[in-house]
Amino acid sequence: MARPIHIVDVFTERPLTGNQLGVVLDAEGMDPGVMQKVARELNFAETTFVMRPDDPKHTARVRIFTPATELPFAGHPTIGTSWVLFSEGRVKSGANELVLEENVGPVPVRWEGDATNPTFWMTHPPLSFGEGFDRARVAAAIGLTEDDLVANVEPQAVTTGTAFLFIALRDKRAVDSARSDRELIGKLLDGHEAHGVFLFAVAGEHRLYSRMFAPSVLDIVEDPATGSASGPLGAFAVKHGLIPRSDRVAIVSEQGTKMGRQSFVHIALAYSGAGDVPSRIEVGGSVRPVLKGQLIAEGT
Repeated sequence: MARPIHIVDVFTERPLTGNQLGVVLDAEGMDPGVMQKVARELNFAETTFVMRPDDPKHTARVRIFTPATELPFAGHPTIGTSWVLFSEGRVKSGANELVLEENVGPVPVRWEGDATNPTFWMTHPPLSFGEGFDRARVAAAIGLTEDDLVANVEPQAVTTGTAFLFIALRDKRAVDSARSDRELIGKLLDGHEAHGVFLFAVAGEHRLYSRMFAPSVLDIVEDPATGSASGPLGAFAVKHGLIPRSDRVAIVSEQGTKMGRQSFVHIALAYSGAGDVPSRIEVGGSVRPVLKGQLIAEGT
């Protein structure tokens, strides 16, 4: 059977930039193996498959696939899928929020601004800081030296559902000089929870300049915008004093520029108490449509 399919660009206000996403609607009855093949066929960082929710109070059930594997949770697929549901009239009239059922659990999304150009905000699941990594080994895995890393900031895995290894670098030059090497990064992450490495530098007041490599686990050489990592990125940067802490912290992360897919991910953190874990994490941005049609391949 034919199923509606959309291609959108996420975390951008300009079409043909940002992070590409395939969204397959009405995906009930699709075999997960076919979903994986479709994700490989599109070969974007992620493709989503939208079904009826298990809980009727929610808007949809969503499964997320990279070209290589299924993910429990991801940011730009959540934002982009929500935009497609909104633009196709599949949310309650007059509403400004929805809930998507992902493998990590229910994920709330809200939108604000003009209905013709809304900004979508995704609420992250609870955050946890994980294991630390050796600085010299991390630097070597991305083609840099230990001097390129910010002093006294230990590389560390952080997750809100999908774990990444965060690496604070001294400047934008170091970020752009890093390399995505499947073998070296694969050896670095082997046996650990992190799906990829997220490297960044401070690039101004409340601004970060970022890249994400996941060539070994997710088969993503470089990702133009990584929403699931951007919330933890903000918390990691605040924890280490790279971004000033207050009750409400707003950060913009520029990602994808080096690979020609410039993206801007907005990060909002709320803190209460003395701990390093934010009480609330939201990631937001804009979405632009590129293509819509029908998925007609046999077996779908």
